[in-house]
Amino acid sequence: MGEFTSLMARDGHEFSAWLVASSGETRGAIIVLQEIFGVNGHIRAVAETYAKQGYVVIAPALFDRVRRGLELGYSPAEIQEGMGYALQLKPEQLLADIGAAINVVHHSGKVGVVGYCWGGSLAYLTACELPVACAVAYYGGSIVRALDRKPKHPVMYHFGERDAHIPAADVARIRAAHPEGIFHTYPAGHGFNCTERGDYEPASARLAFERTLDFLREHVG
Repeated sequence: MGEFTSLMARDGHEFSAWLVASSGETRGAIIVLQEIFGVNGHIRAVAETYAKQGYVVIAPALFDRVRRGLELGYSPAEIQEGMGYALQLKPEQLLADIGAAINVVHHSGKVGVVGYCWGGSLAYLTACELPVACAVAYYGGSIVRALDRKPKHPVMYHFGERDAHIPAADVARIRAAHPEGIFHTYPAGHGFNCTERGDYEPASARLAFERTLDFLREHVG
């Protein structure tokens, strides 16, 4: 079972993160990057799932710069609230917080990053800017606006073919800009990995998780 711990970014910002020890022999470490709903119960459950696979896992609370301890649900009002918080944060601030999380767990071995939705786009930026072994981006809708940044590490992408927020044309643009990436699409909508969202699609979530694990084992351990 994990617990919240305190971290400090290089700019002096103090924030919390959900930290989970690995089960059994440690393979390395994983940074789990939140959706726009904070480090809520779902994200903590995702972290626990990866810890059971042998990884030390940390999920930084990236909204702590604007509102501490935030946990949102998935109603339309909460979606709008979460989007508002995300818009207040600069990429450099977020990368500083992710970098602090990397520093906490890098003693465990190689570090990979897995992000969902907003966090999927941040996982892409992390692969471009920070010292990780690899990144996995689940339905990162803002990646298409950051194609001027080039990943320095392997990236795996998961997209839903029925995603109302990420058109197929955007996925094609990302693939064309970075053909070295590993791309997977699924007969699903946005947020298909989240058990608490209406677009949850169990078969797609299970397959994406299996592919992600294979990718992490190749690049992290």
